[in-house]
Amino acid sequence: MQKKDFNNNWILKDKNGNVKHVTLPYDAMIHEIRKPDCPSESGGAFFPGGIYEYEKSFEIPIEWASMSVTFQFEGVYKNSKVYINDREVGGCAYGYSQFYVNADGALHYGKNNTIRVIVDNTKMPNSRWYTGTGIYRPVWMLVSEQSHIELNGVQITTLSHNPALIRITTVHTGGERVFVEVLDDGDVVAKGNGNILELSIPKAKLWSDKSPNLYQCRVALLDNDVIVDEIIETFGIRLIEWSNKGLFVNGQETLLRGGCIHHDNGILGASSYRKSEERRVRMLKEAGFNAIRSAHNPASIAMLEACDRYGIYVMDETWDMWYNHKNKFDYASDFEANYKSDIKTLVERDYNHPSVIMYSIGNEVSEPATKKGQDLTREMVSFIHSLDQSRPVTAGINLMIIYRSAQGKSIYKEDGGLSSEDQTKNTNMNSTMFNMLASVVGTGMNKGANSKKADTITTPCLDALDIAGYNYASGRYPLEGKAHPNRIIVGAETFPQDIVKNWNMVKKFPYLIGDFMWTAWDYLGESGIGAWSYTQDGRGFSKPYPWLLADVGALDLLGNPNGEMFLAQAAWNLLEKPVIAVQPVNHPGVKPAKAVWRGTNAMPSWAWKGCEGNKAVVEVYTNAYEVELLLNSKRIGKKRVKGCMAKFRIKYAPNKLEAVSFDKHGYELSRSELYPATGKISIRVTPEESTIIAGDIVYIKVEMVGENGVIECNSDVKLNVFVEGGELLAFGSANPRTLENYDEGSFTTYYGKAQAVVRSNDIGTISVTVTGNGMSPTTTHITVI
Repeated sequence: MQKKDFNNNWILKDKNGNVKHVTLPYDAMIHEIRKPDCPSESGGAFFPGGIYEYEKSFEIPIEWASMSVTFQFEGVYKNSKVYINDREVGGCAYGYSQFYVNADGALHYGKNNTIRVIVDNTKMPNSRWYTGTGIYRPVWMLVSEQSHIELNGVQITTLSHNPALIRITTVHTGGERVFVEVLDDGDVVAKGNGNILELSIPKAKLWSDKSPNLYQCRVALLDNDVIVDEIIETFGIRLIEWSNKGLFVNGQETLLRGGCIHHDNGILGASSYRKSEERRVRMLKEAGFNAIRSAHNPASIAMLEACDRYGIYVMDETWDMWYNHKNKFDYASDFEANYKSDIKTLVERDYNHPSVIMYSIGNEVSEPATKKGQDLTREMVSFIHSLDQSRPVTAGINLMIIYRSAQGKSIYKEDGGLSSEDQTKNTNMNSTMFNMLASVVGTGMNKGANSKKADTITTPCLDALDIAGYNYASGRYPLEGKAHPNRIIVGAETFPQDIVKNWNMVKKFPYLIGDFMWTAWDYLGESGIGAWSYTQDGRGFSKPYPWLLADVGALDLLGNPNGEMFLAQAAWNLLEKPVIAVQPVNHPGVKPAKAVWRGTNAMPSWAWKGCEGNKAVVEVYTNAYEVELLLNSKRIGKKRVKGCMAKFRIKYAPNKLEAVSFDKHGYELSRSELYPATGKISIRVTPEESTIIAGDIVYIKVEMVGENGVIECNSDVKLNVFVEGGELLAFGSANPRTLENYDEGSFTTYYGKAQAVVRSNDIGTISVTVTGNGMSPTTTHITVI
């Protein structure tokens, strides 16, 4: 099978009839104008939707007349219809599912052809977060002989790890026999013939988060001893076992240091670039995560491939809703007609990814409060098992939602969402209201389902799952060993500030296999859900325009770590020395309005120009017994560490800030320092890579720094970016509340930082120049090969 890149030379016609040339992936929504009255509201970051038409002309050789041509769409949001030469040939309702379109019978061989994709994202609100619009993931043209290996037709299963034994199953049309080779770095280590073949792998290199070893499986379909089709699949030898004794990967007990992530790529919107997905996975792994939850939809293929390479376990999720609406126009209307095909698509697509260790059939759905929903839970678990017996099934279950729903109140749906049981009746609790309630209740929500009544109501759903995923229900963790001795639990969604006590329970209770904080990385939409706001319009839960980001995450929108990340690293025992973080010092006399989805807004900086004498809250993260704080080498105080953190309240002064950690006997363990920025502030521009491949993208850090190279947090400037030899895709900061746009090339830094993303066009050199009022221009160069 030939797999051809089909992402260049598209024409996009937007809802206003404007036409532009685009390269896929291309999220049309991120280029729209946000408006305060947009029906997507704060959940969709006030972005409008619309109908968009993507079109591409292409030649088909006359020699292909005897072959089969299929187009692979990795993701189109949403309600897509595909036309070839004005003939409708396919489409997909769900905006996160991969789908295929067979073009046979619609093509003109030896002539010019036209493919047209129409997407309809007009009806809003249809999501609780930023979705993007259009063909936001890659497209491929697949060309095969009439005798060929079927799409996703090769499945590789680890049967045992010691000794290593795998099974390769091949489904094909035509051909006489299947020949299989397993390769390790190009060397053949095993081979055989057959549609269903078991192979022993000598001296196998197993796959896990600690050693993500990958093999290639080359499958050839032969006819008269001539290869008529060939596929190479990358896989890992990895066996998963689960019980109330824990989760075991290749026989080793494994605890999941997890984080939830949304699908967008920050300032790029929903566009799924391979480099963006790889960068995010790499940075999460470097930060200490060994697992992610793809909340609340299937992750991109590029992200799964990156997780395979870096060793990140994946909770592979399907939807945010079932047949009850959370938003008036969300996928619930299409769910019952498509859920089986959605599941089948997900499992077949992701089967060979060793990173995928469990499937999740939904997030915070209320349906399991009823018999219909309980039956559906069991049905979906059974259906997944029929497709894949090697992985467990879970779901992100909010026990309090199901408990309250069973009582006939507080069903988790958006305004206008009608109950499937009574289409004439509207329920009284939408998702925004539920989140608002949660913000009032705070982390007390963890105990909201501790009662025996709640346990009785939620048990049918939870016991139908292989692994029970608990959202904000950590109060039940200590109870379940006695109440449900055979139940296996994962903290599918938790408050980040609870990581220390949650992780202690993960280590204590064998049946609790891990914790997934909300969130690992900030995202677009659900605007201000985690913000510590210093503005008047941010005092309430629901943040109005121009709020843009959720402002949550152990890493901000650009990938910078904050106090949430350092607390987790301390809880996971990954810190070699204390880490100092400081709550913003440049808001004197203003107490922030705090959100429950963030325990701190501290950042690792002591550079606050013009803030001398302002009150400062200094947080020191460590596993040590005690911490001493020094300012300008003078002792400020010494405190016991509680919950992996010691907190000091001092006045800001532009001198060296130092933290020293001690054991319980008073012996010094380690120390760390922060410094103010000194001298004149200038622009520093640093590409994350100095050399890239033509057609690829590169991330570029833009920072305001002193003469000593320290980033200054209180000297933000509106900057402009100019690119030669490439294309500026986006420029922006992690500011959660802004009127600026990522596609204009002009943006104000936020706490001294911004980010540009540039795409290369041809081999040569890219020059990126950043300017700002009163600032000397700074230029950097990237080599394109």
